[in-house]
Parts: sequence; structure tokens; C-alpha cells
Amino acid sequence: MCRPLIVIPARYASTRLPRKMLLDRTGKPLIRHTYEAASRSRLAEGVVVATDHPEIEAAIRSFGGNVLMTDPDARSGTDRVAEIARRLPEYDLLVNVQGDEPEIEAAAIDRAIELLRDDPAAVMATLGTPLRDRKRLEDPAAVKLVKDRSDNALYFSRSVIPHPRSWSDSMLAAEPPLWLLHLGLYVFRRDFVIDFGSLPPSPLETTEMLEQLRVLEAGYRIKVGVVERSAGGIDTPEDYEAFVSRSRR
Repeated sequence: MCRPLIVIPARYASTRLPRKMLLDRTGKPLIRHTYEAASRSRLAEGVVVATDHPEIEAAIRSFGGNVLMTDPDARSGTDRVAEIARRLPEYDLLVNVQGDEPEIEAAAIDRAIELLRDDPAAVMATLGTPLRDRKRLEDPAAVKLVKDRSDNALYFSRSVIPHPRSWSDSMLAAEPPLWLLHLGLYVFRRDFVIDFGSLPPSPLETTEMLEQLRVLEAGYRIKVGVVERSAGGIDTPEDYEAFVSRSRR
């Protein structure tokens, strides 16, 4: 029996956008938008916010959402997911949805769940989307991924991978796509996410500052699904302004 639970790590502190999770110019806090979007998943049995701050806890409880307080010293969202996995052992798949993705599509969540559900040899699943813009391709903030023909991740990088020996704009339109943008959605097996913190940070991880490389370098399998578009997260004031504008249409 596969029992997936969506966990939304929601940290109060945010350098570029203070109190990001609680911004409410749309009439509801940003974290509520994400919660409601994630709740549309067909396959997940529930949604819970894992937070470090009582204001976020109060915001979730105000609309009847599920929330659990987690260690304020947790180093990452993955650590908060692991804490929830320990506290709720009845769920065997944990879906990490970032709290600043209010437009995440339920179909993308379900696709990632299916990938891990259907491959017992994999410990994680994630998603990518075709990358068709050269400026974004060359942006180190946009993480790229490559996968094999069996949809197993080969590598994640802030660099352009694969790196063309000679450039042609036509490469951006290739089918299947040459470049995939990694989406920050993960599904973990319960036992693996609990044990993840005991894996030592790897050289590749510390070089690229990408946590998922620790998994690959340790020899584990990550499944990759491709979806046609990405809603994108809210990282800057400009991102939030654009989201508010879209919400008013």
C-alpha cells in the first residue's frame, strides 16, 4: 500500500523577501495559496505544513489547515520533511513541496508520486521541464539536470549540461529537449528521508551547493519525470508582484 503525504516546509526567515510565507496582498497568505494548490493532488492522502514559527502556524490553523511545528534549527526543508516522517510513520512516501510555489500543479505532484511508487529500486523522484531560453540556460540559479533513457537522474548542475562544443540556436528547440530545468519538487521514501541526514555531505554537493548530488554520489537512484511547464516559485518582490497581478485576473 502506497500512502503519500505532502509536506510543505515553511521557514519564517527570508533574506530577499521578508515574511514571504505570510504576504497577503491577494487576500490570503502565500503559504495558503501553496497549501490549497497542493491539496488538489489526487494521489496524496493529505497535506501538512512543517514550520518553525508560530505566526505561520496560526495562519495555517486560521483556515483549518494541518500544521506541525518543527525544529527551528533545522538546516533545510529536507530536514523538516524527515522530522515529519518520523512523527507520522503511517505514510511511506513524503512529497516535499516548497512553500513559495503557490501555482504548483496537482498533476505535477501526482506524476512525481507515480514515478517513485512504480520503481521500488529508487529512493527519490523529482521533475524537470524543457529549457528553451538561452539566458535562463546560462543562469547558475537555474539548476539543470540530465537523465538516462530509463528516466534515472545522471547529474544536476548550475552549469550548462550537456555543454555544446559549438552553439546553434536551433538546439533550444530540439525534440526531445536537450536541456531540462530542474523543478524543486521531491518525493522521498520514508526510510530514506529519515536516514538522509546521516549521509555525509559529498564533494559534488558542496561544490555545486545542490543537496540532491549527495544522493547520486552515494549511489542511490533518483527517478525523473518531465512536465511541459513550470509555474515557478516566489523568490523576489518582483515575483510576488507578478503573482498578485495574475491572481487578480
